[in-house]
Order: sequence, then C-alpha cells, then structure tokens
Amino acid sequence: MSSAINNPSGKSPSILTTTAGNPIADNQNSLSAGPRGPLLMQDYQLLEKLAHQNRERIPERVVHAKGWGAHGTLTITGDISRYTKAKVLQPGAKTDLILRFSTVAGELGAADAERDVRGFAIKFYTSEGNWDLVGNNTPVFFIRDPLKFPDFIRTQKRHPRTNLRSPTAMWDFWSLSPESLHQVTTLFSDRGLPTDVRHINGYGSHTYSLINDAGERFWVKFHFKTLQGHKHWTNSEAVEVVGRTRESTQEDLYSAIEKGDFPRWKVQVQIMTQADADAWSARTGWNPFDLTKVWPHGDAPPVDIGVLELNRNPDNYFAEIEQVAMSPSNIVPGIGFSPDKMLQGRIFSYADAHRYRLGTHYEALPVNAPRCPVHHYHKDGSMRFFRNDTGNPDAYYEPNSMGGPVQSARYEEPALPLHGEADRYNHRDGNDDYTQPGNLFRLFTPDQKQRLFDNLAAAMQGVPEQIQRRQIAHFAKCDPEYGAGVARALKLDPAGDDRLKGTSATDQPRETEKV
Repeated sequence: MSSAINNPSGKSPSILTTTAGNPIADNQNSLSAGPRGPLLMQDYQLLEKLAHQNRERIPERVVHAKGWGAHGTLTITGDISRYTKAKVLQPGAKTDLILRFSTVAGELGAADAERDVRGFAIKFYTSEGNWDLVGNNTPVFFIRDPLKFPDFIRTQKRHPRTNLRSPTAMWDFWSLSPESLHQVTTLFSDRGLPTDVRHINGYGSHTYSLINDAGERFWVKFHFKTLQGHKHWTNSEAVEVVGRTRESTQEDLYSAIEKGDFPRWKVQVQIMTQADADAWSARTGWNPFDLTKVWPHGDAPPVDIGVLELNRNPDNYFAEIEQVAMSPSNIVPGIGFSPDKMLQGRIFSYADAHRYRLGTHYEALPVNAPRCPVHHYHKDGSMRFFRNDTGNPDAYYEPNSMGGPVQSARYEEPALPLHGEADRYNHRDGNDDYTQPGNLFRLFTPDQKQRLFDNLAAAMQGVPEQIQRRQIAHFAKCDPEYGAGVARALKLDPAGDDRLKGTSATDQPRETEKV
C-alpha cells in the first residue's frame, strides 16, 4: 500500500509500532483470506486494536463522575506556624497542585449547567508527600453518618425500573433525614446552580487537625473564597444554556486558563482549640465535628493564609483529570484527622473506590505520584508497572535486616482523647437540625427567598403530597416563612396544618456565617 499520506510539516514521521514496539507495515487494512475475507485470527494488530478499544474507558466514578480540572499553585502568605508544622502551610511556601471540580449526581454525559453540588477536590504535591483535600462548594453536607452515604447516593441515581432520576426517592429520603436541611437549603438557593466553577467557593467541609512542633493539636476548617465573585444561573437560564451546550463549564474553565485569565481563590482557615470547641459546643449544643453544621464566623473568625491559583490546563484530560484520585487519607505531618464521622468513613471509602476503579497501584500513575521519595512494601497486583523492591530485592518484608525502609517516631501525632462506650448512637437524638438552615434562610433577600421557594417547588413536582408536606414541615421548623413560602409555591394550603407551624424567627439566633 502507498504511504503517500499528506504530511504538511515536511518532517520525517516516526515509525508506527505496536505497544510492544514492533514496527507496523500497514495500519489501514485487516489481514484477510482474499480481498473479500474472511479475516485471519493471526492478525494480532487487529485484535490488539479492538481489545484496547474495549478497555479505553474505565468505570466512571460512583459519584462526582462529571468533572473538570486544571493545574495550579498554592502560595502561603499568612503565618499559622504556631498551629502547624506542615511545610505546605508555612509562610512563603509555594506548592504545585491539581484541582478537580465535579457535579455529584450526574453521569459522565450529564450537562454541566445542572443544579447540583460541585465537588472541589485538590491534590497538593508537597515535599512531604501528597496532601489531598476533598471538599465541595458548600461548607456542609446532606448527612452526618457515613452509614447513610450509600442510601443517600442511591436516591440520586436512576430508578431500577424506570431508569430515570426519581424526585420521589430524593425527597422521601430528605424528608426522613432532617440533618439534610442545611445542605438542601444551600443547594436550592442561587448558589446551587453556578454558571461555572471559577465563580464558586470551595470548602474542605470536614474538621481536620493542625499539629505544631510542640505536639499540640488544633481543630481547623479550610475555605477557598473565589476572587472572581459569585455568578449563578436561574433554572430558566440553565435550560437555555443546556440547549446550546452540555459542556458550558468545561468551555469556560479551559478557555479562561488558555487565554491567561487565571482563576484565583483566597485561602482561609477557621481554627479552634479543644477548649474553644468544648465551650462552643456547651453554649450552642452543636457538635464541632458534625458535617451538617458550620462554625459561624463570629465564633471562629476566618484567617487569611494565602492564594490558590489555577494556571495550566491538562495536556491529556483522561490521564490527568479522569485518572486523578484524591483521598482524605492522604495527609502530611502537621495535618491530621478529627472525630468527624463522615471524614472517618471517607478515609476508607475514597481510597477503596480508586483501587476498584483504577487498580491496586493507582497512586503510582503519573498524576497521582508524589513528587518526593517513596518507599513502601506494597507488592504485586494488577498494573504493577513500577519498581517495588524498595531498592533492595531482599528487603520485601518488614521488619528486616536487609536495610529496607523503617518507621520513624518523629512523625507520631499526639494522642487523641476518646470518650464514651462503643454503641450505635442515634445521631438524630438531641440534635438541632433547624437553627443553622433557618439562619441561612434569614440571610437571603426577599428575591433570593422567592427563587428558593420556586426552585424547591420545581424540584418537588410529581412527588406524593404526603412527602411534600413532610418536607415542608421541616422547612417551617427552620423558619415559618420558609415553610409557608414553599407550600405557597407548591399551591398547598398550610392553613390548619399543625405540621407547618414552627417557632418564631425572632426566637432563633441570627447567623453570622457568610458563605
């Protein structure tokens, strides 16, 4: 066959090979018995191409499947060295990172401009190993106990019979789980449908530890406040956008970075000592490690510590964004965990999801690989494509006398005091799930409140009335105006329904949190 393929560059092309490096003579025609076939089994080149195509797609993420991302840097300008010894958080530190945004419920082919929580997950390539901060554009979440996570996610996926999303399942679960009210209020507010991810905040959401050189522990929350401002679609605007393009967020983020309009976020922390947390909990009745709660800014003022900037698009989306794998189990000296139950569950579930989706050695993929020396005793398994003999083939177990890598007590964390008897405690007993979402509601302007009512009513169309009323009763406990507004938008008469009666808004403390 002629190889006269158009080559406008004029450069001599490299020789096409198989994945084993064997030169290929003809990449246009299958090997057949005569010009009309049939084909021959010995055409390994055909079989290799077909087999590879069947495996070009890895399983999509169970949640956060649709995503967008870019590379950037974290620059620390503030000084919190008295709270942490982490090198990545020291004054003047500049650390490379990759940030993946996402929607939670949508599949890979979902439209970008959908009302959903946006994931905000960052991998920092520090000199002490990778630090992963896995969060959202909201400071809270729908649940506080990881035992309910599989149940919640099933309500966001497709109905087993209709293969459609089920509003009934969503609202049935939420109306039976009042801890979801804070996140639901945020999701159906203006910020639940951002125009893109440059104009959203990011939150670590969970409570983490900071540990200093003296071995003292402090509780911390991480915030990333957009310096681009906030922009949102209304439901009707989003319908128009989706009709024009399903990739509005990808187009916006890629184009902005490509033309040098680098998005930036102000990095802040909220810090509490153990004494502060105990006093705050005693005064408010709230658990400082509850993922459905915020720390009001008046109680734990945010401290500016630096700037996060995205300044480079990935060269290969699949290799760098689809294969990036963050897990809150990845921490560095000076940063640790907390008794946050959802964080503790995610420490396992994220890494385990990556092992299933990408393979046993997912952290050796280039986008996930640390940029510091790595020494461990993990051995073989699928996709073991790197040297794993610790530099000494005889040191493949530990402890050993062969000079293999050893532990170091210098990295021990201070002991974490634990209290109470092991039991399955009802996380809804004695928990106030109404004040904080009510405080958030009362921060909204009249126009914002009306859009919230309308957004909720639109999302609850077709849901059985008994579920609608059960959910409205929760809104009314947050604020009577909240419940009445949603009932009005749904054209439900609240008169005489005791379940729609809540406490007076004046009886509830006002929130100082500005999200």
